[in-house]
Amino acid sequence: MGSISPRDFIDLVYIKRCEGNMNIISSKSVDFPEYPPSSNYVRGYNHPCGYVCSPLKENPAYSKLVMFVQTEMRGKLSPSIIEKTMPSNLVSFVLNAKDGIKTHKAPSGRGHHNGHASFQKKK
Repeated sequence: MGSISPRDFIDLVYIKRCEGNMNIISSKSVDFPEYPPSSNYVRGYNHPCGYVCSPLKENPAYSKLVMFVQTEMRGKLSPSIIEKTMPSNLVSFVLNAKDGIKTHKAPSGRGHHNGHASFQKKK
C-alpha cells in the first residue's frame, strides 16, 4: 500500500469567549484566493464545525471539550482507511489544540489559521 497524500484545509475560524471561562469555536472551510490548492496537498473540506471548551465544575483545572466536525478528506481514499485513521487524527488535533490554547491569547472574535499564516482584519 502506498503512502497517503497530505491534506491541507483553509478554514475561517471564529472564537468567542463566554462567562465562566468557556470558549466557543466555530469554523468552516472557505475559498481563499491567496492560497490556491497546491499540487503538494489534497485540499480537504470542513463543513461547519463547532467546539465548546469549558472548565469542569468538579475540577476547574480540567476542561470538557465537545466537538462537532464533519470533514471531507477528498482525494482517492477508501472509506476503510478514513475510518481507521480519523480517530488518531482527532486525538492529535485535540493534543495540538491543547498546546495552542495554553499559549494563544487572541482577543475575542479573532481567528487564526495555523496552516500557512495568521490573518486578522486590518483596521
